[in-house]
Amino acid sequence: MRKSINWPRRRRSLIVLLLGLCFIGLLIWPAFHWTRANVKGMTGRHDSRLSPIIMIPGSSASQNRFDGLVDQLNKADKRKHSLIKLTVKKNDQITMSGSLRPRDNEPVIVVGFENNKDGYDNIKKQARWFSLAFKRLTKTYQFNNFKAIGHSNGGLIYTYYLEHYFDRDDITVKRMMTIGSPFNFSEANLDHKTQMLADFIKYRDSLPASMTVYSVAGTENYDSDGLVPARSVEAGKYVFQGRVKHYTEITVTGDNAQHSDLPQNRQIVKLIQQYMLDKRMQPNRKRGLVGANPENP
Repeated sequence: MRKSINWPRRRRSLIVLLLGLCFIGLLIWPAFHWTRANVKGMTGRHDSRLSPIIMIPGSSASQNRFDGLVDQLNKADKRKHSLIKLTVKKNDQITMSGSLRPRDNEPVIVVGFENNKDGYDNIKKQARWFSLAFKRLTKTYQFNNFKAIGHSNGGLIYTYYLEHYFDRDDITVKRMMTIGSPFNFSEANLDHKTQMLADFIKYRDSLPASMTVYSVAGTENYDSDGLVPARSVEAGKYVFQGRVKHYTEITVTGDNAQHSDLPQNRQIVKLIQQYMLDKRMQPNRKRGLVGANPENP
């Protein structure tokens, strides 16, 4: 006689198998969607023409610090750069205002901090806060490169951020401009390096090697811009020279060359227009090109 088939046991095995397949499907389906979305995002970032100019103000300054500079830049450049502002709170929360204009590939983005006090300890905190803002920006906008501008302590925050937090294979820093940034704080004697400068030098190998850096100093009396010693700005060469692709020191004098006035200085607006924007310089009738941009010969 044939043995009777145990249908209940077989049915239970089939149910267990189906449940197992469903469980595996539930695991695979989100992973599939995440992979597809991630590949789509990477493709969009890779193909993006967006190249923002991201600015960090100095101590005691807010996200409104560069309003006058952007106004001058928009007039001089004869095109409207969008102005987007972020403020990072002490509790890591971020507020954001402004929007990206259609067909604007070079918006200006300003990142300020609720705690905008001076001091090396605060610069470290602000660099971490900037890393949070940068992550927010990369999620909001797809770009594969950007230009960095920091006034005063903003240049120091950028330097600390690039050495300790910036680790992106899909995004590059094309150019950075520091304006009146005191790499040795108030110390004018370069033989007396502050702890901050010593740390910058120690971790300089973490800086993006393909980056071009412009260090701009203002001089009111040849020795300082009224606040920051010119030699302290010059100390940036120990951090960048020989490490990045190009390092150039520039000095501006005359009206509005005082430290707090530098963001509104017309010479600096021209320097930003000439060296930081993604376009070739206008030809000079007699000499060919006005100035020499290492990246746009």
